[in-house]
Amino acid sequence: MGKIKELDLQQLVDEISKTYFHKPFIDEVCFNKRLRTTGGRYIPSKRKIELNPKYLEELGYDELEGIIKHELCHYHLHIEGKGYKHRDKEFRDLLKKTNSPRHCRMLPSMENDYTYQYECISCGQLYNRKRRVNTTKYRCGKCRGKLKFVQ
Repeated sequence: MGKIKELDLQQLVDEISKTYFHKPFIDEVCFNKRLRTTGGRYIPSKRKIELNPKYLEELGYDELEGIIKHELCHYHLHIEGKGYKHRDKEFRDLLKKTNSPRHCRMLPSMENDYTYQYECISCGQLYNRKRRVNTTKYRCGKCRGKLKFVQ
């Protein structure tokens, strides 16, 4: 799809909003290159959606559309005065209704950024981490077994 300009992005988000939510998107949307760990975010105080352009570049249009739908769930619920946070039932229900992703995938360029690997002694589950983990304090999330440092 190539580069999407800000004006085209505004129209795209409005189209997706009308298609899946049957409501117009009347506020601001923009790309934010400084977003690192997420595909997008909704800022309630400004009623603004910011999107990570790397998701379009690395994973394509379909992934960006999923992120837009997710952020529009936050947006429309916030405007209606309903629960728009991840933990709210109304938010989770709207995600299912619009077939929006709960979380975005990891960027391929970020997948190999892990420097520490831990393995569960009991079940063999592997955990990749960017930071060191205190193996006496933390346990396996799958079986509660002890963790050991692999590399």
